[in-house]
Formats: sequence, structure tokens, C-alpha cells
Amino acid sequence: MGKGERNSFAMAGKRVFHSPMIGWLARLFSPCCAFGFALVLAAALPVPRLAWASQPPAATEAVDLELVLAVDVSGSIDAEESRLQRDGFAEALVNRQIMAAIRSGPLGRVAVMYLEWSGLDRHRVVADWAVIANEDDARQFADEVRGAGHFRGHWTSISSVIDKSLAYLNDNRFAGTRRVIDISGDGVNNNGDTVDLARGRAIRAGVTINGLPIINGRIGPQGMKPLPDLDIYYRDCVIGGPGAFIVVARGFGDFARAVRRKMFLELSGWTPQPRRLAVQFAPRPKADCLAGEKRTLRELQELNHILNDPRKAH
Repeated sequence: MGKGERNSFAMAGKRVFHSPMIGWLARLFSPCCAFGFALVLAAALPVPRLAWASQPPAATEAVDLELVLAVDVSGSIDAEESRLQRDGFAEALVNRQIMAAIRSGPLGRVAVMYLEWSGLDRHRVVADWAVIANEDDARQFADEVRGAGHFRGHWTSISSVIDKSLAYLNDNRFAGTRRVIDISGDGVNNNGDTVDLARGRAIRAGVTINGLPIINGRIGPQGMKPLPDLDIYYRDCVIGGPGAFIVVARGFGDFARAVRRKMFLELSGWTPQPRRLAVQFAPRPKADCLAGEKRTLRELQELNHILNDPRKAH
């Protein structure tokens, strides 16, 4: 996951210079493991996912909204950035305007859960399903989010967290007028199923996916460069369903503001209108929804080349 997975490596004569990401992968999958590369490649490429066969349980409580807050904690996000995300959501939940948005619904209550995620099937429920109808409910949920320890994983599987969130929506005790998966992250899908297939499953189930892409220029821990047009990737490849939208955070310092705006829109049922510009610019091209998978495959091919010819790994 991460702040992009693009690595800079170049050839100079017969010497190959590879990025810190290559070195990290080389240490993780050494030549002594003959099948290591095959295992990583299999993990990075799309895998088939079975449709959710189980029927949702009988709902016992009606709410205006069922909301899964799915928060990126991949290797590109350090402990401080993870804390900033948790604090941003916790502060938003107790904000008086957010509480007013919750009360504005016909029932005046919503069901929320907070989920952290990274690679394929790597998820942690920080705060399980809870009804928020008043300030005490909000404070209790916010305290639970703030009190979580640091959780981290490798890879970025947006597709996996969409599937997992859909399962949580299907298996809870609530009957919401709307069902929303709220995904925040700083990288593109590079693990598990392709993101467009997972998005399609959620949309067919009547679920909306909203996004909060975190755009910043910091190089990740493994030398990964961020994707410059992550907002376009989220717009074209991640969000979907009725009223879907993104709110962009310009770095982790801007995260709290972006969360407040996005949660207000989600809880009030509003959809931000497109901005009208006096001057028309050429539209940016549609994002490649396989950008993360392609970049990871290039890294793995370079790693395989290095492992098969160690003389070039200097």
C-alpha cells in the first residue's frame, strides 16, 4: 500500500541499481526459498473471490445509515500517521456539526464500525458496530478508536477490505436506509482481487463506496514513491454506488479536516456538487485501475532477475 509503489531503478552498463523496495523484498524472499518469488507473485496478482453465500441475519434495529470506516494502515503509514487518522475520526465523531447531521436523519441514529486494513485478508476491527444517537454514544465510540494500539501490515488490498466490509454490513443486526463503506488510504490496490471487481460486488449489493485519498509527496519506508494522481484513481477505480464521492486530504496534516467534511456529507446524506470552472481545461485521462498490480509485478520481475544473477545486485 502505500504512498505509491513506483521504484526508481536504472541500468548503467551491466550494473543494476534497484530501489530500497527491491532490497526489502530481496531480504524477505532470499534465494534459499526457491518458491518465494512464485508465492509473492501469486499474492500480488488477482485471485478469484467467492460471492458471499450466507444470507444476512434478521435485522433487529433500524438506523438511518450503516457506515464502515475502513482505514489504511499499510507499511507506508507509520505509527504517528496512524494515530493522526484515528484522532481525526475520533474528533469528527464528537464534533457538534457531525452530531447535528446524525440527528437530522428520520431516525436520528446511525450504526458505525471502525476497521483497519492493509494487505489481503489483513484487517482489524478497532471499534465494533455501535449505535450513535447522542453525544455519550459518540464519545464512547471515539474513546475506543483512540485507545487502539498500532497495527500495521504490508501490501495494499483495497479489494479485500471492500469484500470484508461488505461481509460486516451483511452480518450485522441493523437495517439501514443507506449502507456505506468509507475507505481512506494513501496507495493503490496491489494485492488480492482487482479493485473494480470488488467494487462491482458492493454496488450490486446496494452499497455505496466513498473515498478519502491521502495525497502527499513523502517517500515510503521501502523507497516507494506516491502516486501523484491518487484522487483520480479513487474516483475512477474505488468509489461507486448511489451518491458516491471523494474528499481529498492533502497530506496527513489535512486529514482531520477532510474527515470532518466527508463524515458530514455521509451522515447528512448530502452529495458534493462538481465545481464549475470559468476556464475549461482538457480532462485528465482515466486512471489505470491495475496500476498497483502492474507496478508490483515490475518490482517482482526485477527481484527475480537479481536473485537469479546475484553478481548484478550491487
